[in-house]
Amino acid sequence: MADNSTDGASGPQPPFHVADVVVIVVYFALNVAVGIWASCRVSTDTVSGYFLAGRNVAWWPIGASLFASSEGSGLFIGLAGAGAAGGLAVAGFEWNATYVLLALAWVFLPVYISSGVVTVPEYLQRRFGGQRIRVYLSVLSLLLSVFTKISTDLYSGALFVQICLGWNLYLSTVLMLAVTALYTIAGGLAAVIYTDALQTLIMLIGAVILAIKAFNQIGGYHQLEATYMKATPAKVVPNTTCHLPRPDAMHLFRDPVAGDLPWTGMTFGLTVLATWYWCTDQVIVQRSLSAKDLNHAKGGSIFASYLKMLPMVLIIMPGMISRALYPDAVGCVEPAECLRVCGSEVGCSNVAYPKLVMELMPRGLRGLMIAVMMAALMSSLTSIFNSSSTLFTMDIWRRLRAGAGERELLLVGRVVTVVLVAASVVWIPILQSSSSGQLFVYIQSVTSFLAPPITAVFTLAIFWRRTNEQGAFWGLMVGLAVGLTRMILEFAQPPPRCGLPDSRPAILRDVHYLHFAALLCLLTVAVAVGVSLLTAPPEDSQIKNLTWWTLSGHCPPGAISVPNGILENTSTRRTTDGAEGGGPLRSPAPMVQAGSGDLSPPNRWSPASESAFWARVCNLSALLLLCVNVFFYAYFA
Repeated sequence: MADNSTDGASGPQPPFHVADVVVIVVYFALNVAVGIWASCRVSTDTVSGYFLAGRNVAWWPIGASLFASSEGSGLFIGLAGAGAAGGLAVAGFEWNATYVLLALAWVFLPVYISSGVVTVPEYLQRRFGGQRIRVYLSVLSLLLSVFTKISTDLYSGALFVQICLGWNLYLSTVLMLAVTALYTIAGGLAAVIYTDALQTLIMLIGAVILAIKAFNQIGGYHQLEATYMKATPAKVVPNTTCHLPRPDAMHLFRDPVAGDLPWTGMTFGLTVLATWYWCTDQVIVQRSLSAKDLNHAKGGSIFASYLKMLPMVLIIMPGMISRALYPDAVGCVEPAECLRVCGSEVGCSNVAYPKLVMELMPRGLRGLMIAVMMAALMSSLTSIFNSSSTLFTMDIWRRLRAGAGERELLLVGRVVTVVLVAASVVWIPILQSSSSGQLFVYIQSVTSFLAPPITAVFTLAIFWRRTNEQGAFWGLMVGLAVGLTRMILEFAQPPPRCGLPDSRPAILRDVHYLHFAALLCLLTVAVAVGVSLLTAPPEDSQIKNLTWWTLSGHCPPGAISVPNGILENTSTRRTTDGAEGGGPLRSPAPMVQAGSGDLSPPNRWSPASESAFWARVCNLSALLLLCVNVFFYAYFA
C-alpha cells in the first residue's frame, strides 16, 4: 500500500513543476490553433456554418466528438469515483452505448434527415404539428443541460484543479469557463468538433499512461481484485459494513433486488436513458447531422462505439486501484474525515482519479493529465454550449421573434450560453451534497426522472404512425409530473449516511432509479397510446417522410435526400397547405434569401451519392462491433 500521508485534498501536494506548466501551455496553444483552423474552414457568419459546421464533416471527427462530448470531466471523474465505490458494473453505462449509437445511425438519423430538421424538438413539431411539444422539449432539454451536464462538468473539472493546484473551487470554475466559452461562442460547431478530435487524442494518451502506471503500482491486472477487496479506511463507522468493498465488485451483472446496479435496471432502464441521450438529445444528434453523408454518420457512430469500450480499463479500473492505494481518502465513510479530505460529508469517491494523478504521475506528465481533464471538461462543455444555444435560438427565440434575422439569431445563440453557465454555477452547491457524493449516480438518477418520457414519445413518433399530438403531449405531461415528484422527493430525502436508518418512502428506498426509468417510460407509452386511440389520427402530412415506415419510396433508408431551405425565418417557411412549420416541407426549391446558408447542399444525401461499397463496410463494421461488445459483456458478467 502507498503512503496515505497526502490523503487530504488540503494536505501537502507534490510540487507543481515548470514542466507541467509548459505542457499545459502547449496544450492550450494547440487547442486554440485547431479551433481557429476549424473555424476558418467553415463560415461562422451563417446559421448553417455556425450550428451544423456547413454539413461537411467526415466520420472520424464526428466519432471523436461523440466520444469526447459524452466523456466530459463529469464522467471522467464520475466513472472513476463510481468504480472506486462499487466496482466494475458501472462500465455497463459505457458499453450499452454501442446499441443505441447504431440505432441512431441506422434508424433515427434517416428519419431526422428525411424530415429536414436542424433541432430534435423541430422533428416533433413536424411529426405532430403545433408548437407546444417543441417548446416544452426545448425548455426541458435546456434544464437537463444545466442539472446533469454543465453543472456536473464544471464541478468535477474545478474539483480536479482544486486538488492538483490547491485553487479555490469557484476560482477554478470561473477560469475554466472563460477559456471554454471563448472559442465556443466564437467558433460554432466546426471549432467544437475538430477541437473535440484533438482532445480525444490527448485524453486517450494521458489515460493510457496513467492506467499503465496504476496497474504497475498494484502488480498488474491479476492483482486488481485482491487489492481492491482489502481497501478499507482506518476510520470507520462502528457496527456498519459500509466501509467494506462490495463482494460483487468484479461482476457486471448484479442482483435485481439487492444490487447497487441491478442487471434488470442496467438492461431495460439504462436502455431507456441511453436512447434519450444518444438518439434524441440535441448534443449528440447535432454532430451526426453535420456529416457529409449517411455513411459518414454511420462511421462516426461505429468509431465512437469502439472508443466507448475503453473507459472500463482506462477510467473505471484505475478508480478501483485508487481506492486500493489510498483507502483513507478515496474510501472514507466517517463524515468528519470525509469533510477533511474532500469537503463533503457524504463521501470522497470523486477524488479517486485526481488523487491517482497527483500521486503517480511524474513531472510533465502530471501537467499532461491536468490538460487531459481540461480537455474532457472543455470538449463536453463546448458541445453542450453549442447545442443548447441551437435549441434556444431555433426552437424558442424564433417562436418569440418570428421575423428575427440571421445576425440576431447568432447573437442570441451566443448570449444564451452565458445565461446557462450562470445557472449551472448556482446549482453546484446542491450537486456537491447529493447521491452519497457519487457524481455519476447523481447524473444518472436525475436523468432517469426526466428523460424517459422523451424516449417514449420519440419511439412512438418514429415507429407508430397512429401517434398524434394529443397523445404525445399528455404522455409527456404525465411523465413529467411523475418524474418531478420522484426527483423532488429524492432531493428532499437523500439517502442516509453510513450507520443511519433508512426511513425514506418505499418508492425511494425500494425502487431503484433505473427500474423507475423503465416504469416511467412504460407509463408514458400507455398514456400516449390511450389518448391517441381516443382522439383523431394524425394527418397524412404528419406521417409521410416522418416515420420509419413512411419514408419516400424513391429515397429509402440509407440514402435520404434533405429538402433545401431548412433554416429560413419562420415568417417565410410555409407548407403547401399554408400551415406554419407543420409537417415536412414539400417543395424542394430554396426558400431562403441569399447568404442565409443551405443546410443541405444538393446531392449530399441523395441515392446517387451513396457508395454501395462503403455502405457494406459500415454494415460489416457494425456487426463486428456487436460481436466485440457481446464478448466483453459475457466475459465480465
